[in-house]
Amino acid sequence: MEPFSHCSSLFFLVLLISGFLYSEVANSIGINYGQIANNLPSPEAVVPIAKSIGITRIKLYDADPKVLKAFANTGVEFIVGLGNEYLAKVQDPGKAQEWVKSNVQAYLPATKITCIFVGNEVLTFNDTSLTGNLLPAMQSVHTALVNLNLDKQVTVTTAHSLSILENSFPPSAGTFRRDLKNCIAPILDFHSKTGSPFLINAYPYFAYKSNPKQVPLDYVLFQPNAGSPDPATNLHYDNMLFAQIDAVYAALGSLGYKKLPVHISETGWPSKGDDDEAGATPENAKKYNGNLIKLICQNKGTPLRPNSDLNIYVFALFNENMKPGPSSERNFGLLKPDGTAAYSLGFSLNSSSSSKGNSSSSSSSGSGQGGINPITIGSSPPGSSSNGYLSISSASATKRYHMISPISMLWMRKRKKNRRGYLRTRQRSIISSISITLVDSYNETKLKSKTMNPNIIKMGRYISNAVFALAYNVSTSVRRTYLQSVSESTTK
Repeated sequence: MEPFSHCSSLFFLVLLISGFLYSEVANSIGINYGQIANNLPSPEAVVPIAKSIGITRIKLYDADPKVLKAFANTGVEFIVGLGNEYLAKVQDPGKAQEWVKSNVQAYLPATKITCIFVGNEVLTFNDTSLTGNLLPAMQSVHTALVNLNLDKQVTVTTAHSLSILENSFPPSAGTFRRDLKNCIAPILDFHSKTGSPFLINAYPYFAYKSNPKQVPLDYVLFQPNAGSPDPATNLHYDNMLFAQIDAVYAALGSLGYKKLPVHISETGWPSKGDDDEAGATPENAKKYNGNLIKLICQNKGTPLRPNSDLNIYVFALFNENMKPGPSSERNFGLLKPDGTAAYSLGFSLNSSSSSKGNSSSSSSSGSGQGGINPITIGSSPPGSSSNGYLSISSASATKRYHMISPISMLWMRKRKKNRRGYLRTRQRSIISSISITLVDSYNETKLKSKTMNPNIIKMGRYISNAVFALAYNVSTSVRRTYLQSVSESTTK
């Protein structure tokens, strides 16, 4: 029965990738690997840990040679960081090329470095010198990559705090701060010309922490809730992160950059906090990160960009015991320093990531919602960290939070369900659930294939290639008929 099971799984996989369960979106999830701690395992020990939970993308806050060497030949994609303290230096073309040679080229191609982020949350430090250095530093690093013939495989970007937005509610009204527009516009032009993504750090947790009595917990945790529509677009939002992302898209569009890809370079939820840090519990961390990962694996976009990829980096891999600030700052990790889970996600990251197949590796890593205002999170206080990483919350940022209006809450609680939109959502949910089940079945069979006759495996591959074109045409028709029947049965 094993040969039949293997070939059947291959056939299901062909149907999956050829159109029957076709998805136009290829989402990916990565992890932030911070190291502000004195009790973390060595990079060599982190490699098997990362593999065991299915991590294929990692974002560093520097270009740690120990980490880059340890992950050589693993296939894991890396975003490396060039700290704020280097911005002035790398404006010098020679210094920039020296940095790229030593911190990027030296590890290629064994270590898969795909992106460099130059500076972290620079524009919200309110440091005019630092702000003035940002774009020239980005341009200088990119020029170095061009000179070394690396610009086709490594892109250059920078990570922003969500507090660069002046308006974020409703999402369609998203705009950048007026005092930052003259800085942001040329940066966006750089992204457009070089094909690099726009990175944003977004934390719905801080919205809830700031106002737990008014911000619905289910809304920020991706739990079932009424949600609310954007009155300008009538798009429905049932979680805050997606509203935050769409507010960024709207802000980009207001400056004429509608096509720029937006990647979430940081998001997460702490499993522990001080007494005054509402919501920082293992249960909520499990719901936020677990539901986020499941949502990404369903290959859905946001309401405004349903066909755009979601590239999200969870913060963080480990709890970091030397980070300053409240207790929550030291408890954002999925793992404890000994490699054990800080809390259970309720499923294996390995099995979840498998639903993306190879799509996540092929999409380039360099290449909050509705009636609730997408709360912004500011940068670290100036002077607390040279690279903006030490603290992801600040007292000054809290003052920028926009409170939820009574009208917004009324929209959330008394909205009328858009039946057609609801049907489309249910159809996508059904299709995505089936696709995840089929791919999980395929991966279980693939594990067994190590002991199977190689000729059978080879035959399965030939069958897959042979029926691909036919399956695409047939399955597209089947899928259209299926969706139509669901629609008709629902409207009756």
